[in-house]
Amino acid sequence: MPTMTAATPPSATDKVSLKAIENLANQHDAVQAQLAKAIVGQSTVIENVLLTVFCGGHALIVGVPGLAKTLLINSLGRTLALSFKRIQFTPDLMPSDITGTDIIEEDPVTGKRRLEFLQGPVFANLILADEINRTPPKTQAAMLQTMQEREVTVGNKTYPLPAPFHVFATQNPIEMEGTYVLPEAQADRFMFSINCTYPTNAEEELVVRNTTGIETPQLTPVLDAGQIVEIQKLVRAIPVSDEVVSYAVRLVSRTRPEDPASPQYVKEFVRWGASPRASQYLILGAKARAAVAGSFCADYDGVRSVAREVLQHRILTNFHARTQKTTPVNIIERLLQDITPDHP
Repeated sequence: MPTMTAATPPSATDKVSLKAIENLANQHDAVQAQLAKAIVGQSTVIENVLLTVFCGGHALIVGVPGLAKTLLINSLGRTLALSFKRIQFTPDLMPSDITGTDIIEEDPVTGKRRLEFLQGPVFANLILADEINRTPPKTQAAMLQTMQEREVTVGNKTYPLPAPFHVFATQNPIEMEGTYVLPEAQADRFMFSINCTYPTNAEEELVVRNTTGIETPQLTPVLDAGQIVEIQKLVRAIPVSDEVVSYAVRLVSRTRPEDPASPQYVKEFVRWGASPRASQYLILGAKARAAVAGSFCADYDGVRSVAREVLQHRILTNFHARTQKTTPVNIIERLLQDITPDHP
């Protein structure tokens, strides 16, 4: 199949400089090199995590225990010189355990008592929400404001979170007893759903050798918070043609069974399709993919390359799909085959 690209708009070089694109590509490679010191394999997971950060988004990481999900985000924080906090979600976790709470404090000089806000662990650049589906919806909902508005409201005061701010939430796909399904409204706030799979035998052998000795990897910071914010601005400045935007919207709209143009298998197996936020993230992901590759313009291939991560947690299948063992990933694969830039 020939490579599908989109022509660069005439004003692309006015919006984004060649030097900025080259610097971003080099910084991307340098971050990957540092993470490779601590993480063996998982190249696709690492790439999607970096794209999430460069787009300014959040991501779900789905995988069984022991696949270095915590180590990856922790190492990412060290490589990017960002503060990192890990929150272990449990059934008894309260919203104030995440966001923080007001405490009564006595002034040592005047002796008067006053309310003082005690920050919760959410006040960091990188948050690992470990097993987010283990806590009740009330506590899960406490993350909604932090993820969307990047702020926390306690009482009648609102406190801004540090920039950049990213939530990486993990879910265990094989253990569903005693868990709470993530509300659709919150799942939609995650830019990507990233599948973390088992390593190959060769990779696992290297993991065992690296983790059972006396040496520990020393990671060198490559970027800082200010540089990451500038990268996020650069990614948004990457041009995209009207044709690519139209293709992304068309791909998302076909996931909705009520759309007259959606395929029959979508009408048969899908209960709810993806929201317009999916279209936004397809374009943002394509822009980031272009930027780290040193390209001046987002293209069709970029949209298709992030479609699985953007759509798989936004497509809700019905009972009939489950009886036929049809998953959202199966539907996405069929959509990518049927809906191409040349064939609507």
